[in-house]
Amino acid sequence: MKAYVIAGPGVGGVVDVDPPRPSAGEVIVEVCMVGICGTDRELFDGSMAYLHDGNARYPLQIGHEWVGRVRGVGAEVDPSWIGRRVTADPILGCGMCDRCAAQHSHVCAARYEIGVRGGWPGALAEQFPVPVAALYPVPDSIDDRAAAMAEPAGIAWRAFEAAGVTAGERLLILGPGTIGLLCAMFARAAGAEVHLLGPADRSLQFARTLGFDGVWTSEDLPRRAWHGVVDASNASSCPGLATELVEPGRRVVLVGLAGTPSYIDSRQVALKDVTLVGILGASAGLRHAIASLADGSVDPLALVSAVSALEDVTDVLSSRPLAGAGPGPKTLIDLKPEIR
Repeated sequence: MKAYVIAGPGVGGVVDVDPPRPSAGEVIVEVCMVGICGTDRELFDGSMAYLHDGNARYPLQIGHEWVGRVRGVGAEVDPSWIGRRVTADPILGCGMCDRCAAQHSHVCAARYEIGVRGGWPGALAEQFPVPVAALYPVPDSIDDRAAAMAEPAGIAWRAFEAAGVTAGERLLILGPGTIGLLCAMFARAAGAEVHLLGPADRSLQFARTLGFDGVWTSEDLPRRAWHGVVDASNASSCPGLATELVEPGRRVVLVGLAGTPSYIDSRQVALKDVTLVGILGASAGLRHAIASLADGSVDPLALVSAVSALEDVTDVLSSRPLAGAGPGPKTLIDLKPEIR
């Protein structure tokens, strides 16, 4: 079957690989649509931390944002899964350690991350294996393009929920990328006043088209009470800025990752009685995200800039412009163009 494999930094392509066979407790998913994210680009260019600490190594079959249908099941799996439309939590804990027992499998030391960590093959392939315990059914009311964004939506929901902002309160989000914009959509759906901050570039111009209450640069950000601040940026200065801006007694959520260490003045955290919350992965947010996509309260399709083919993945990972691409931050790869 066809799969996209990264052979080394900056080197990847579509290759023929053996079709997967399900082990006990696994299903085989026929992939329909896959999202490309910043982690995939870091795995491609060689900068991703897991490549340097031994948790990932080339060759890599990437892809952790996806939707597909179950086409085969292994032993101990209910055959009624066959034919069902699904996505999955890409973080797979060992299921035996204290963290997994405490429902913290997303930080299990021995975890796999589909298409990212530990060698578990990803979804940029015609088929790939997934543990049945990680599956989430996808309602037919969700478009394939939106369903492929359930994983980043799950992360964004967790970030919004962790900010502790309620209807009528004001949330500031640093970083108008995919996670930041999805977080803003969840906050708006909950009745919060939503503002975004970013550099004066194309991403900020795009954010202004989505109807949020305010979209600002650091030069024109107004002095207001920010009842919660989410850092969804990749700037090392933003965690400290978020701590400065947030109202005393409230929360700063750290979901973005910078390429260099970030510094926060702990005196300010203590004297303002601020709570810092870190977010890793979508695990606890997938169910909420799928429900919001299904009922239409959050619609991510405006964020999709292009739907492309498996053969175009190298161009996407290299951030080369695709013909006809729109201004949104998300590119999707269609594995089933013949059925659309």
